[in-house]
Amino acid sequence: MCLGVQLGTGTFCTSSVTGSSAPRVCGVQNVPVPNCTRLPGCIMAGSRTYRTNAIVLDKTKLKETDLILTLVGEDGRQIRAVAKGARKPGSRLAARCELFCEVDLLLAHGRSLDIVSQAELMAAPLGASPSYELLMAASAVAEVARLCTYEDARDPFVFSITRAALAQLASLGAAHLDLIVAAYVFKLLSHIGYLPDCSSCVACDDEAPTYFSAHAGGLLCASCAPSVPGSEALEPGEPAWLAGLISMRFGELAETPVDALTAARLLGFAHVWAATHLDCRLRALEFLLGR
Repeated sequence: MCLGVQLGTGTFCTSSVTGSSAPRVCGVQNVPVPNCTRLPGCIMAGSRTYRTNAIVLDKTKLKETDLILTLVGEDGRQIRAVAKGARKPGSRLAARCELFCEVDLLLAHGRSLDIVSQAELMAAPLGASPSYELLMAASAVAEVARLCTYEDARDPFVFSITRAALAQLASLGAAHLDLIVAAYVFKLLSHIGYLPDCSSCVACDDEAPTYFSAHAGGLLCASCAPSVPGSEALEPGEPAWLAGLISMRFGELAETPVDALTAARLLGFAHVWAATHLDCRLRALEFLLGR
């Protein structure tokens, strides 16, 4: 008998008996290999390699010709892998592992970092020659995704929302770029447990809040705001915008008219919210705000 796991279009075996006619069985799902469906990050039984789709979030130089890739896999797990020779002139691996692209990877387990054995480009949502503004917005999305993913935590929602946000950015103007990035930040942080209360004052339940405070956890009324350091007054309509950033889809936000000033203020609120609750400096978001 031969135990194997079907990855993508290939079938892999962990042991075999010469001349055996016994049907091959998937070692993970315990079904015949032709009936095996691929699992995200499916690992070949008894093997050091595995295949997964992933989005490239960051690249770091290693030695003279290598790169360390920071990825979010389709199971939502953060993966750090070495792409050997990716910085050599004419390297095909570098072109297939560009920032913000979705790639299909065959990875080998290493001691501390995985090794990229094969890479196939699946999607380049920003296109072949993205604008400067588009790269800034995508960098902010990737930065937040990197800070909200972990090597030992699986959460497929992170991969799905990051892919959706990057795909939406390519066709937008400057104001809507800010809007989508702000929505991404609020949606992802709400998912991991930092949901702002935009329905009423978080201190006294007043239904007409007019201030925003990341430290307080959402919106405040005019009476409670002076007692909370860092509270910022909201313009008319901004409480509804904050609620809409969480409840509306990216496509709906992209079709909603918004002026540049409102979009920039909403992005500022998203930056303060993320920096406060992730407890770190967000350089890409700061750069996007200061452009």
